[in-house]
Amino acid sequence: MDPKSYDACRRYDAANVMRWTARDLRSLATGLAYLAPSFVLFAAFVFIPLGRTFYLSFFNTRSTGAITTFAGLDHYLELVTSAEFHAGLLATALFVLYTVPLGIGLGLVLAVLLNQRLRGINVFRTMMSSTIAISAAVGSLIWLLLFNPSLGLLNYVLSLAGIAGPQWLIQPNVAIVAVSITTIWLTLGTNIIVLLAGLQGVPEEIYEAAHLDGAHGATLFTRITIPMVSPSLFFLVVVDTIAVLQAFTQIHLLTRGGPVDATRALVYSIYLDAFQNFQFGYASAQAAVLFALVLVLTLVQFLVIERRVHYQ
Repeated sequence: MDPKSYDACRRYDAANVMRWTARDLRSLATGLAYLAPSFVLFAAFVFIPLGRTFYLSFFNTRSTGAITTFAGLDHYLELVTSAEFHAGLLATALFVLYTVPLGIGLGLVLAVLLNQRLRGINVFRTMMSSTIAISAAVGSLIWLLLFNPSLGLLNYVLSLAGIAGPQWLIQPNVAIVAVSITTIWLTLGTNIIVLLAGLQGVPEEIYEAAHLDGAHGATLFTRITIPMVSPSLFFLVVVDTIAVLQAFTQIHLLTRGGPVDATRALVYSIYLDAFQNFQFGYASAQAAVLFALVLVLTLVQFLVIERRVHYQ
């Protein structure tokens, strides 16, 4: 084809692509009209508060929240040198490390067991996934009783085995473990449901072919089950990490950030500085850091972990 003719065809195709018909405009207007309520809700409860948070992080405020003076980057510089903020970062990192891998791993093991074709298995599926219907407040109060050093069931069971139970919510090194156990229990129902759905989507022919090739037990689990449910695992890694980074209720009801700031995660530190110390600018700076942390971790998960996901 002649180069001039080729360029003319390209310009003609581009003009047709950019040309909007009346029907296209009506379809666009209809779609935007249906999305308008969602846009309004997101703007009112997400985008405007997010922008306000970033704005407040550069100012000092009164106890009423009224802006007084411009602080610039002072709040962020104070975070860099703050021992409490460093303790909050450590508590947050330990909280995520203890909760997300163990919660997903336990959910996967239980989902595999619940995926068996046995009589009455639906009863056990309902029992194991029932924590999805329990609020964080109710679940935290249940575990508050279980962790009680004198009346709690956990220490009683340990005493039957001759083990002296720890002071779950008083010892600094154990308190973060107690909060993590509560969070794992609260998220277990969701993890089981998502992974069980992924397991039921695996074709039986794959397992039958693997059996014919001599694969059994751990080989089936590591070479077939995990790769086939890797999309569900990846989804839970992202969702559970974000949920744990934003966890507040269980920390507030179980430990209130103690003992000795051992469970003062970033979210709870934001609450204390904003609604008890009334340092809204400083708390907004911490919220901005938490937002950046969630964003970076999510991007890393998509760039690194998703490459290992096997999509059918």
